[in-house]
Amino acid sequence: MKYLKIQEEELKNKVAQDFFDKFDCTEIIEKIDFIVKSAGKAERYFLWAEAKADSTDVCAMLTQLVLTIGKARTFDKLTPPPFLGCFDREKIAFVPYHAIQEIFYQNDFNWKVAPSNKTTREFKQVYALINNILFREPPTMSAQPLVFDFDKDENELKHFIHDNFIVGKSETTKVPIDKNNFVTIYIKWLETVKPTIQIDWDKAKKNGIIDGDFYLADLLSFENKTLKEKLYVLLKSDHYVLYRGLDESGFRDIRETSFTDKQKAHNQFWAIYERPPLEEYWDYIIERRDLLVPQDIRERKGSFFTPKIWVELSQKYIADVLGKDWQDEYYVWDCAAGTGNLLTGLTNKYNIWASTIDKADVDVMKDRIHNGANLLEDHVFQFDFLNDDFSTLPEDLRDVINDENKRRKLVVYINPPYAEVSSIGRGKAGVNQSKIHSKYTSELGTAGREVYAQFLIRIYNELGGCMIAEFSKIKTLQGSAFEKFRKVFRAKLEKIFLAPADTFDNVSGHFPTGFKVWNTGKKKEFKRISASVFDTQGKLLCKKMLYAYYKQQYINKWISLYKTNENNVIGYIAGTNGNGFQNNNIVYIINSKERLPNPRGMWINHNNLIPISIYFAVRKVIPANWLNDRDQFLCPNDGWKTDREFRNDCLAYTLFHGSNNIQSKYGINHWIPFTETEVNARSRFKSNFMTDFLAGKIEHTSNLFTNGKKGKKKVFSAEAKAVFSAGRKLWTYYHSQKKCNVNASLYDIREHFQGRNDKGKMNNTSNDETYNELIANLRSALKTLAKKIEPKVYDYGFLKD
Repeated sequence: MKYLKIQEEELKNKVAQDFFDKFDCTEIIEKIDFIVKSAGKAERYFLWAEAKADSTDVCAMLTQLVLTIGKARTFDKLTPPPFLGCFDREKIAFVPYHAIQEIFYQNDFNWKVAPSNKTTREFKQVYALINNILFREPPTMSAQPLVFDFDKDENELKHFIHDNFIVGKSETTKVPIDKNNFVTIYIKWLETVKPTIQIDWDKAKKNGIIDGDFYLADLLSFENKTLKEKLYVLLKSDHYVLYRGLDESGFRDIRETSFTDKQKAHNQFWAIYERPPLEEYWDYIIERRDLLVPQDIRERKGSFFTPKIWVELSQKYIADVLGKDWQDEYYVWDCAAGTGNLLTGLTNKYNIWASTIDKADVDVMKDRIHNGANLLEDHVFQFDFLNDDFSTLPEDLRDVINDENKRRKLVVYINPPYAEVSSIGRGKAGVNQSKIHSKYTSELGTAGREVYAQFLIRIYNELGGCMIAEFSKIKTLQGSAFEKFRKVFRAKLEKIFLAPADTFDNVSGHFPTGFKVWNTGKKKEFKRISASVFDTQGKLLCKKMLYAYYKQQYINKWISLYKTNENNVIGYIAGTNGNGFQNNNIVYIINSKERLPNPRGMWINHNNLIPISIYFAVRKVIPANWLNDRDQFLCPNDGWKTDREFRNDCLAYTLFHGSNNIQSKYGINHWIPFTETEVNARSRFKSNFMTDFLAGKIEHTSNLFTNGKKGKKKVFSAEAKAVFSAGRKLWTYYHSQKKCNVNASLYDIREHFQGRNDKGKMNNTSNDETYNELIANLRSALKTLAKKIEPKVYDYGFLKD
């Protein structure tokens, strides 16, 4: 809360400073708590207000203000402001002065009572009058109080003050609504108005009606009457009417629902905002109904609105493949159309069909047609592509599908759902269950967890010869789960571009989305292709090679060659079950696999420390970003075996990286990279394994190297030496602390200085400036070492360039 635990005088000062800094709030008139007037020569009062430190009923505060003004007859001495108001630590309310001025002219009224005494007959009488004026039934729009929450409605409050506290202005200007803020206002509506609507929301959702439909009914209305007749829900003054299509008898099923609070919250909420929006925004707002769909439904459907920038670019790519006159020569079917925005810009409406699983989206598309969308109403229909039979399609579309020559001229143009069921239960249960999944389960393999893969396999098998122009993740091309799929889906990939996935609405992940043009009439298994890469603004960044990968190539196949048993182990590396950049965050080193709920990894000892360090460093030296997120780490060539400097650089990097989570409280710390003397330790370490290993004193049985059972002393590059030097200074400083742990690991040292927050998470920085400088120097040296290692990651084939 913005003004929690604050006294009344301080509250008045802070409100003046935060919201009325351009006005004069210093004047004291009679016993009115708060005055706002214009600054400068053109003097005018804008607000007289009551203030309370504690949360108080609006009508009660206004009653005290009216009694205060009436007792002093302030309105006879000064020109009243356009607004009376009140505020407490949570909210501020404005009421047009003209709405309640009649109260001041009552006959036989005792204005001499104490305004703050709520027990008097006069207080109760004025309270009832104010309550009746502000919340009468039916409501009077011009008398509605405008109530703003200081926290939630800060921007709206500032907007209201800016537009209405103007010398010479008489009409109140409300907060306008447009395509940029209608979703933000919807979120506020959910908190304020939705709880007062008398309806079983679960049952409504099952019937395809969402809370956003009620919001649209409110938003696109004037004087509480919805102006658009084709919405699912209409506002009719003091109640809603719900339309649900035609029943079996051919009659429209109509139901009504009202409010639990006699529409008080509804009227108070909409008193702040100007509605309806300008008509130029109506089509956009209705088209973007998907933004008002609850998160659980969006995730279940997995559908994502395609931004205009990628719609336009995708159509250019189609034209590059099919020719500039392709729209006159080809048929187009978007079988996952949503509200149809992907088809915006296409010109030949007689050759376009749009279908979607959601009846509400069909209605939105048909409404858009009446507002100028270039589609035929008979070509827009409801169809579940993963469950319905093609025999139910419109006849003219069936003619295209059933004619082999016409089918070759069909472009299935889609941004299909991205919903996925995870192999470890983190996905969306049941979203992949469909007739198509059952029919093609052997061809899909594990790719069947992805809904968009099911779209592609049906199109490929049942619409053979057509073109596919589709947006999807590039796991289709590179993912290990799609290896079987790629063997079956042998369409030629003609052209592709990549864009950041989070530019698509409702997508939060940082990975590439690809737009691909496939020719199913040409049989070719995907191997590799050069893709154009665009940034969030649609600017060409670079070209990137994409490769198909196979299981025998992956890095985890390679590292598994160096598995060891539990004898003489010094730690455990987790995360050897994922091969891509998106899995790098689960790769870390710990004392023992018992610390993991579902351990997947390898034990570490003196025999495999070097390959484990190479594996760890290779996975960490290149930062993950949206573009490389789906790149896979691979089995290397043998070049690394003869590159001693590379091996030692990787060891140094592993010893000092932040994902080395060895903690002394879980067992003996074998990872201290310095001797007691080097860091001025107060007593002997429990283990000197790492310094002995670096000195070549540890025997090993590995046949990887040619230097015998005992290795030679490790010789490090200048970059690696800089890391050791920075680390040594950090360890030495830590051992100078009074309460140091002699056997501390790097993780322990960080925890000692940085501490943890209330949620138990380690803080990012420390109050110890010396430590902050030392850890920053270590991290800087690590980055330099990482840059040195990075080129060899490609040279030795851990990644394809």
